[in-house]
Amino acid sequence: MEYNKRFFTAISLSLCCFTLLTAEEEGVQEVADASHTFFMSRVEAIPDKQMAENNTDHYLEGYIQALLDMHYYEHQVIVLVDDGVVYLYNLPNNALMANSIIDFVEDLPCVEQVCVKCELTPEECERRKGYVEQPCTSGIWFPQSTVLFLPLVANPREVVNSIAYRSGDRIVGKTCIAIAIGDNFPIYRWTNVLPWCGDLQIGIEAGIWAPFNFHNVPHRGGTNCELFNTDYLLGIPLDYAVDKWSFRLELYHISSHLGDEFLFNRPPFLPRRVNPSFEALVFYTSYQVTRFLRFYFGPGVILHSDRSYRMDTFYLDYGLEARFFPTRFCYQRIYGTFFVALDVQNWQVRDWNFDWTIKGGYEISKLAGVGRKMRLFASYHWGYSYEGQFFKKRTQYGEYGFSWGF
Repeated sequence: MEYNKRFFTAISLSLCCFTLLTAEEEGVQEVADASHTFFMSRVEAIPDKQMAENNTDHYLEGYIQALLDMHYYEHQVIVLVDDGVVYLYNLPNNALMANSIIDFVEDLPCVEQVCVKCELTPEECERRKGYVEQPCTSGIWFPQSTVLFLPLVANPREVVNSIAYRSGDRIVGKTCIAIAIGDNFPIYRWTNVLPWCGDLQIGIEAGIWAPFNFHNVPHRGGTNCELFNTDYLLGIPLDYAVDKWSFRLELYHISSHLGDEFLFNRPPFLPRRVNPSFEALVFYTSYQVTRFLRFYFGPGVILHSDRSYRMDTFYLDYGLEARFFPTRFCYQRIYGTFFVALDVQNWQVRDWNFDWTIKGGYEISKLAGVGRKMRLFASYHWGYSYEGQFFKKRTQYGEYGFSWGF
């Protein structure tokens, strides 16, 4: 009898647990479905124009403020709505970022007009005091919106994620695939820094570049390609942005290592193996002439290089970027634009000869002008190789591929 009681008790407890787990799973499923619906239909949650016309200024003000706090939190932008006109205060001094915020607000279907103001009047401050928290931060950890110094699109050693088909490279091989993996991670951003009240940011970035040769491979061990070389970069960038200007001071280390498959396929090359690595300091200045045209210039100083591959002290990196025919895709608020970029470098170790890279294609982003992007591109490089110990050898090649990052 005692055994039967224990048996039925165990069965009852099992059924109860099963029922609770089933209910919990159904609840989780409902939450998951609701979450899925929320994230998939965020744009549909934006009130249509007819609904927006019936909303009060306070409602639109709170709604737009919430959107800006979600997408541009670190800038502490203040929103006021009066008679249907949206007034923006406390816009960042970075012109590219400020224009992106204005475009974002103008893109909302409930907005008819956007005006930019510098300071709140005492009446406006009193009006907001009861229901809006005033900005009180001097900086932010791990800012999410974007980097302050935009990447150099055409620079062959810019930290980015990409894959490209390369043709005609006399150093790596007539046919190869070039892969890059890297990211810039902002750590902390100070706001309203120095007399110009710009933003100052420190971060860390790392990148890897690896070309795979498919041309004239000995096919030892049945391989169809070989890892030619791998370059590694680690840098600490310090960025400052104000109005149309942005600056970057970066200390970085770069080292290069010949691929094991390359050395395996070419045993006679082993005695000529050297270790090209160096530490350098570079200072970039970038000027955003218009929303769609940018120039940059950066002198660099090599602080130390490996004894097996000495590098001379100085180099220059400069170029321009232009974007044109911007398009806004209404569905999911995606922005697209054509771009063309030119990067020119002169290195003392290369006798100050010119090294050219031109790149063009189409760029897609979620927010206008800033944020993470995807690029379809074609490029042409004429000058020198960037593959480690072949750095001083001339080459030229064309590429087309796909990249993603900032």
